[in-house]
Amino acid sequence: MTGRSYTRRGFLALSSVAVTGLGISACTGASISGGGATAPASNKLRLFTYEDDTTIGSLKAQVKKFDEQNGTTTTVDSLPGSGAAQYPDKLRTELLGGSGPDIWRIWGGQIGAPFAKAKQAADLAPYYQKYGWDSSINTAAVQGMTFDGVKAGVPFTARALGAWYNKELLAKAGVTDVPTTYAELEAMNDKLVAAGITPCGLGGKYGWHIMRLFEYLLEHTAGPELHDRLLLGQDSWDRPEVVEAFTLFKKWQDKKWLPEGALGLDPADVGNWYVQGKVAYDIEGQWTETAAILAAEKDPEDFGVFQLPTDQSPARHSGFVEGYMINARSGDKDKAAALLDFLLTPESQKAMQIGSSTVKGAEPDPATTPLAAEWAEKYGDSPFYTIQDQAFPKKEADQYFSIQSDLLQGSTTPVAAAEKMQEIVAAWAGN
Repeated sequence: MTGRSYTRRGFLALSSVAVTGLGISACTGASISGGGATAPASNKLRLFTYEDDTTIGSLKAQVKKFDEQNGTTTTVDSLPGSGAAQYPDKLRTELLGGSGPDIWRIWGGQIGAPFAKAKQAADLAPYYQKYGWDSSINTAAVQGMTFDGVKAGVPFTARALGAWYNKELLAKAGVTDVPTTYAELEAMNDKLVAAGITPCGLGGKYGWHIMRLFEYLLEHTAGPELHDRLLLGQDSWDRPEVVEAFTLFKKWQDKKWLPEGALGLDPADVGNWYVQGKVAYDIEGQWTETAAILAAEKDPEDFGVFQLPTDQSPARHSGFVEGYMINARSGDKDKAAALLDFLLTPESQKAMQIGSSTVKGAEPDPATTPLAAEWAEKYGDSPFYTIQDQAFPKKEADQYFSIQSDLLQGSTTPVAAAEKMQEIVAAWAGN
């Protein structure tokens, strides 16, 4: 795909590529159309991110180190917990208001694309050349931050989602082996419930956390090729495979395989329940070893990770790319790029314990993050399907989340949910 226009179809093509986590002070004068005056240069930078309290400290430490070496002052602001449901809107509001950060963290796919299309994000091609990012960063991941041929972002991580579990709770339920088929996963869930243990810890607030279950079920029922066509709007969602996935989704709630009141649970709270022993497992990415296990001062040996079984070939998991963009109206783009280059060194990536870094030489260290290293060894070459809140634009993703909520609340049926999804995707794909 090098040298070609990078579209949504191109991003989804990463499914077949193996790839393996950063208040308002400085004003940059950005505008939604990409026009407007560039802010005056200064030694002050602002970086906007969605890191939570467990990881923001290590990022700030590296930023402080850069500031001390370069005479800059960088403010790091974060909006943790809300994920793609709120963070992009907050960022967009700032840019529409004529302000905004010099640097922002963002997902690839249809979440990052609007900022590139509106020319709010600077073309980073000169910095790719200056700092040699094309050779130091995973090539496939770079494509995930390239839009219509423009390198509007630089990726620092390529995430993979799997089942992270509490070994003690599985043993308590008499589970001796992790499931290798979907039927075995359901059987494990039943054993856990019989032992008084909630199987899977997912929160429905904002929609994106519990979405991880539905997209997995769709991969199981539809298979890789159809799943990808559905995400591209190339096939109808009003079909038996989608109805079956929604039916299974409701089944997980009805059989108490999800926490009681899951729809009202905040991902920031429930995401580490498997570490606390409140649930047996969660659908998370490599970041959870640092953010949940190590942050709680737990021994990674007491936990494990496995790829959710789909009964499909190839066996895929959910995945996505994250990176940084620089404000096109920043008066300090050179300093911002220098800060990003500093954060993208193997030394900084290791110091921040990024378990899925795109930077060569920053692979997971078994001595510090053994589970992330185990995942990389076992599943690092596995293809992935695009996580669905990146596959859809914000508006359509929000509508999708509403359907999930209505289904679990019993106000719609799996058949009606599939029909409604087809209406949403058809209207979007037809634009």
